[in-house]
This record gives sequence, C-alpha cells and structure tokens, in this order.
Amino acid sequence: MQNPKPSSLRLDSIDVFRAVTMFLMIFVNDFWTLQGVPQWMEHSKGADDAMGLSDVVFPGFLFIVGLSLPFAISNRKTRGDSNGTILRHIAERTFALLLMGIYLVNLENAVDSGMVISKYVWEILVVAAFFLIWNVYPENPEKKTLYTGLKVAGYVLLAVMAAVYKGGNPENPSWMETHWYGILGLIGWSYLLCAVCYLFAGDRLPLIIAAWLFFVLFNLADFAGVLDFLDPVKQYVWIVGSGSMPAFTMAGVVASVMYRLYTKSSTLRNRYLLILLALGIVALLYGFGTRPFWGISKIRATPAWVGICSGISFLSFAFMFWLVDLKGKKNWAAVIRPAGTATLTCYLVPYIWYAFITLLHIELPMDLRTGMIGLLKSALFSLLVIVVTGLINRIGIKLKI
Repeated sequence: MQNPKPSSLRLDSIDVFRAVTMFLMIFVNDFWTLQGVPQWMEHSKGADDAMGLSDVVFPGFLFIVGLSLPFAISNRKTRGDSNGTILRHIAERTFALLLMGIYLVNLENAVDSGMVISKYVWEILVVAAFFLIWNVYPENPEKKTLYTGLKVAGYVLLAVMAAVYKGGNPENPSWMETHWYGILGLIGWSYLLCAVCYLFAGDRLPLIIAAWLFFVLFNLADFAGVLDFLDPVKQYVWIVGSGSMPAFTMAGVVASVMYRLYTKSSTLRNRYLLILLALGIVALLYGFGTRPFWGISKIRATPAWVGICSGISFLSFAFMFWLVDLKGKKNWAAVIRPAGTATLTCYLVPYIWYAFITLLHIELPMDLRTGMIGLLKSALFSLLVIVVTGLINRIGIKLKI
C-alpha cells in the first residue's frame, strides 16, 4: 500500500488527547496536597487487585507518545533525514528524558539537612538548568554564541547540583541513583524502543503489530509459566517495566500506522473508528481475562493493568478522533492547548511552584484542600499551570527535545 501524503495525515485529535491527558496528569499529581481524595481516584497499592484514575493517566500518555512517533519520524524522512540522522535524534531525546528523569526521581530521596542548600532550592535550580539546556531559542545567528553559552551554563549547573546532592538518610547519605528513572525516564526508555522499532519497520503493519505483541508477551512472561520460551530472552534483555511501558507506547504506534494506511477517504475514516473500537475491546478482554490470575496492579505491572489501560487508551482516542477530526469540534480545548503543544514545559512548571510555596511556607487552609473542594482546587491548579505555560511560551520560553 502507498502511504497517504503527509499533508493528509494531520490529526488534531492527538494534540487534544495529549492536552487532556496532561491536564489529568497535573491534576492527579496534585493529590499529595489534599485530604479525603476518593479511593477510586488515587493510586492503588501494589498488593491490591485494584486500579484508580491515577493508575490510568500515565499509560494514556505513553500511548500518545506512540501515536505521535510515526508522524514525527515520517516528517523527518520527508525532509531528507537519513536513518543515521534520525537514530542520533532518537538517542539525543532519550538522553534528555533519562537525564531529567534521574534528577527528578532523586529529588524524592534528597536529604534536606545533608546538602549545602535546601532540597527545594536544589529543585528550582535543577529545573532552571533544564530550561537553559532545552529551551527553544530563536534562530538568530548574531546571538548563537549567547544561546550556546546558556546551554553550557545549564549543563554546568546540573553538574554542580549533582556534586552537592545527598540522598538516603542523614546518618548514611548516598549520591544520586537511577532508582526507577522517574516518569520522564520511563518515557525515555519506551520512546527509544518504540522509535527504533518504527524506524526500521516503517508502516509495515504486520511488523508493527508483531513488535506490540512482543512487548505484551514479554510482560505476560513475568506471570505466565507457559511462556517459558521467553526466559532466554528475559535472562539477557532488560526492558523497562518488564515490557509494560513500551507495550502502551507500541499500542499507540499501531493506532497511528493503521490511520496512515487506511484513511484515504471519509468511508475509510469511519472504518478506522471501528478499528479503534475493536482494538479497545480486544485489549479490555485481554485485561479482564487475565485479571483472575494476577489481579490489576500498576505497581506490579500485571497483564490486566496493561490490557485494561491499553483498552481505555484505544477507546479514549477513538472518542477524540470522532469528536475532533470527524466532527470538527475542537474549540472547547483551546484553553488547554498549551498542554498539548508544550507538554514538557507544562510538566515541569509545578516543580518550581511546589518548591517556591514550600520555601515561603505558603499553605492553603485545610478546608480548601479536603474532599470535593480540594479536588476542585487541584483541577483549578492544573488549569492554572496550563495557562501559565501558554503565557511563558509567548515570551519565548518553551522546552523541546
């Protein structure tokens, strides 16, 4: 099959879906400031056979990473980039995500009394370094030296923050460790695996589906003895989340490749919607079918969690595709658009906010942080972060890796 022209492949629903998911991510990440959050909205404990709203958001974001991959790589090929150039770009993005992820995950284990500066000052300076390094600077040859200097200053600042870091406990402090790589690090590993898969498989759907099923089975093999044939692979190959994280991302790649191949007319677009619904149902059946054996658990990355969250992602994207691309209704998302186009900036803004209010001892009354009022507060905070992201984008501050 011939691929449709790139101009016919624009999917506004991906940006809207990303914006909604980012809004939810900031929303649930603010729950730590609240009391009385309904159990169904929080993260479930590792031993529980349960899943809350907070356990669904990150898989949805990984799915969106996969949705975007074929378009991004194909656009680079259209511009004439070779596979080697694209591989280098993939490696650079992965490095950036891993580096940021490792710094942020170490923040959780920082010992405030063990460092020469407050952990919250450390947090602000680390995020400031991220902005210095990965900000989108204007194309101005006269200021190229200045912009290069700012990037170098960012790396120097990160090196200094690493040198002063102390984690663990005050009696026996430790240095920075990878831990679980952090949210950005998990995205980085998943992006690396799935981007390389798509780079070499292209829009060959059987190969893309095979890669998706491999990650699903790699995850299942941790629980199902009937997949012992994968033991030699698992003995020598480490995959983030035991395959669960790239499984979500590769599911998004599958959805995008199907769109690229099967949406050359309005009839086929409607058929594509049915394909998304079918994939969602199949994933849900897999998830609920494996639940009686190992339960649903994000912490343990059970097959049920992988299947159910993948199903929710397929169905959510189907709804967005129908609403935004088929029906043309996207103005409602204008206020949260920055979360879909400046996602990394949006993700990092709360780190600066939380650090500042902690240093300044600013705290809302408990009445405003409890129950439904507290949830409304977190929703408004998420919206405020997105609006602020849009405002700082206008003055030339926007991260891109």
